[in-house]
Amino acid sequence: MAKSIMLQGTSSHVGKSVLATALCRIFRQDGQRVAPFKAQNMALNSYVTKSGGEMGRAQVAQAEAAGLEPAVEMNPVLLKPTGNASSQVVVLGRPVGNMSAVQYHAGYSRELLAVVEQSLRALQAAYDVVVIEGAGSPAEVNLKANDIVNMRIAKLAPAPVLLIADIDRGGALASIVGTLELLEPDERDLVKGIIINKFRGDIALLKPAVDFLAARTGKPVVGVIPHLDDLGIDDEDSVSLDDKRSGAGEGRGAADIDIAVLRLPKISNFTDFSALAGEPGVAVRYVAAGQRLGSPDLVILPGSKNTTEDLLWLRAQGFDRDIARLVGAGTPVVGICGGYQMLGREVRDPDHTESAHDRTAGLGLLDAVTTFAADKITHQVTAACEANPFLGLGFTAGSLAGYEIHMGRTEFLTPATAAFTISGRSGGPASERDGAVRDDGLVMGTYIHGIFDNDDFRRAVIDALRARRGLAPLAAGADTRGHKERSYDRLAAHVRAHLDMDLIYRILGAPC
Repeated sequence: MAKSIMLQGTSSHVGKSVLATALCRIFRQDGQRVAPFKAQNMALNSYVTKSGGEMGRAQVAQAEAAGLEPAVEMNPVLLKPTGNASSQVVVLGRPVGNMSAVQYHAGYSRELLAVVEQSLRALQAAYDVVVIEGAGSPAEVNLKANDIVNMRIAKLAPAPVLLIADIDRGGALASIVGTLELLEPDERDLVKGIIINKFRGDIALLKPAVDFLAARTGKPVVGVIPHLDDLGIDDEDSVSLDDKRSGAGEGRGAADIDIAVLRLPKISNFTDFSALAGEPGVAVRYVAAGQRLGSPDLVILPGSKNTTEDLLWLRAQGFDRDIARLVGAGTPVVGICGGYQMLGREVRDPDHTESAHDRTAGLGLLDAVTTFAADKITHQVTAACEANPFLGLGFTAGSLAGYEIHMGRTEFLTPATAAFTISGRSGGPASERDGAVRDDGLVMGTYIHGIFDNDDFRRAVIDALRARRGLAPLAAGADTRGHKERSYDRLAAHVRAHLDMDLIYRILGAPC
């Protein structure tokens, strides 16, 4: 059976996912067959595997760092928030229904423990090392009785635990000591080391704190990881949007192209725009409540886990009027998945699949109506397009890649030009129109997530935006996949340089 090691945190957003990604890459570089695992993930950034299963985006990044094809066993339980204190529950890649937090934590989560264990054992049987990620904090005493993601999993594996704290937030020493104090003695014994993450400054000034922790807790500090900017790796959830450029600084600044993405309350799969943000001269900003949309070169309506509620929010903020004004003045708009549905005349939810609203008026930029259904479409897809007319591109391609995650079906009231043609789904042949481009070329909608990860299409859109501003095209040579691989190597080198890897290997090999 594989050896396992687990990363837990003193709170959410301390860097567990990123450090797990780094360890997956390091172990792979060291010749180990390594796989990631997170029993339960709460995130709206999800991905569709080749088999059509849905899983958290963080474990996809970890699988890529390990050189593996993502599989739902790496994240058997995914919670996708749909509203206040409620989530869609996805088990082994398939939705099983919406539940309130009370329903889920009152017992259903424990029912999933068998699925979690089966998935973990499958990975342990197939690989040399399993890097396990926890969630939140193991010291959340109100959740421990039905825990299926932290210490119960460490015991089940069994796996030694490395406890991570984010020193950039402040209070790291107290959070480490407090977390250990709140653990039961057998849980505390599983913690074999401490990692201080996101450090800024002179490491020499931190030595007294490191010595204090070792003396106070009896646990070694196995590394102090300096903050690393521009990771180039997909983020787990919308908390990370707080670290990205916001709409508060409206305007392109030194950038040539200004792209505004509406930061919807239930925004999903904002990783769709990572490749755009990585292009030279392109600024991607996320516009939240109370911020100005301004006068961007392109507006993007992203995916949403609750299209109706986010559409009502958009209208309450007055963004519907801003978008209408911009399109009327010639600014292009792209809608992806939920954003595509918002572009139509109406969103209908007769069975209350996503909300309590039967009908909600859309933005009216496309002559279409979307109706929600109970079944969820999840596929990896290949797509083609013949002279896509968005922005007058005339872009033609035969093999674009992406994935679908949606419960709505969109129908057009009048004939429309398709944005793409789905030519393959989950490895099988297909032939189906996807999305639409308005006749004036200013509005495009699609259900395909990841469409901007296709280098040629993304560059064609960027160059069309540049031409509208009288700028020359970008130089050829964009390589999204290559950039991501280099980012994994850069992260691994950074973490390896600041972790005691000899100690990590001793911890990994020691009995729990």
